[in-house]
Amino acid sequence: MLKLTKKADYALMAMKHLADQADEGTRSASAKDVADSFGIPPEALAKILQRLAKAGLLHSQHGTNGGYRLARAAHTISAFEVIQAIDGPLFITSCVTVRGACGQSSRCNIREPLRKVNDSIEAVLKRIKISHMREEPEEAGSTAVKPAELVTIV
Repeated sequence: MLKLTKKADYALMAMKHLADQADEGTRSASAKDVADSFGIPPEALAKILQRLAKAGLLHSQHGTNGGYRLARAAHTISAFEVIQAIDGPLFITSCVTVRGACGQSSRCNIREPLRKVNDSIEAVLKRIKISHMREEPEEAGSTAVKPAELVTIV
């Protein structure tokens, strides 16, 4: 099953929180403040925020008014960038990599379709920006289909 790691979940939550803080005029937030907001272990979140800063997605500032803030506007940072900074390259199967050969390579009939699935997932994640990540309120009694991103695999 394709699933984000808990670290990637936490990273996306933190990035959205910092984007919301910036919208409200707050310059930065400490790792502890972000962790407390979501009930995330502070030590784990501190490491995640350090990785995001190392990847150039956050700026960190030490001192009494220090903390973390987005390095760019939230509408320019994709979910893909955040996930990749935490989990590394996205591959749904090892054969999608350049070196991904296995004992079945000469007989495999699914490598190319899986590569297309991988590319489609990557494209969707690149289109989702941190500024787009928000909870949509449920309409009472609504059974209408909500707009969704569709992925076409050709």
